[in-house]
Amino acid sequence: MNKKQRAFLKWAGGKFKLVDAITRHLPQGQRLVEPFVGAGSVFLNTHYASYLLCDINQDLIDLYQIIQREPQRYIGAVGELFVPEMNDRDAFYRVRDRFNRSRCAFDRAVSFLYLNRHGFNGLCRYNRRGAFNVPFGSYKKPYFPEREILAFAAKADKAEFVCMGYEQAFAQLQSGDVVYCDPPYAPLSTTASFTTYVGAGFSLDDQAILARCSRHTACEKGIPVVISNHDIALTRELYRGAQMETLQVQRNISQKGSARTKVDELIARYDHTCQWDDNAV
Repeated sequence: MNKKQRAFLKWAGGKFKLVDAITRHLPQGQRLVEPFVGAGSVFLNTHYASYLLCDINQDLIDLYQIIQREPQRYIGAVGELFVPEMNDRDAFYRVRDRFNRSRCAFDRAVSFLYLNRHGFNGLCRYNRRGAFNVPFGSYKKPYFPEREILAFAAKADKAEFVCMGYEQAFAQLQSGDVVYCDPPYAPLSTTASFTTYVGAGFSLDDQAILARCSRHTACEKGIPVVISNHDIALTRELYRGAQMETLQVQRNISQKGSARTKVDELIARYDHTCQWDDNAV
């Protein structure tokens, strides 16, 4: 049994613990396309000939492209920030301010990993002006993921990293592709609409459009699509006609461990057997 490869980024909603369940639903194909690549756990733990990995977070895609091109230079630069004197509140806010002021992709990529590992819960959050605003995490000794970066770089020669939205990613699909979608999740309730995604967030309209794109892609183009989301009435309605599996997953966004409860997640798969409903969303 192969050991699972961890991503080098901490990521809210990361799929490391769910990789085995997700890969059970991913059929064979030539290329895996991920419109919401996030930390890349599915990419790292699957075995396709090539990958198209997309996200609307330009900082994330720039980071991946830099590691793909020059991993040793990147590791040398970011390693200088993972020292005891930089695990400090004032140092964190200096790096965060430098990140928000910089327009250099390499410098921002170096700061991004530092902020990811030293910031609260590995969140990636920007304010309306586009400034990264996650607070200091106060961890005893943040981990420097050098081995994980090298593993990512080794796998990245099979990948193309592109900053684009999910609708643009679906427009790039071709025969032989398999699609895995890990969108920002639909809220469990009207008071649970927090999103860590970039920009204006991922609306309920986006949830419906993604479901429709997935259904059309599978039923009309014969390209299978697998989607993860919360298992709630809304998603079951949106994904009707898909094969579905429910899993219980620990949620780790809460600051208090006692408040971290298990929630139901849904894995929906559309393929050539999906039941198309002309009146569906």
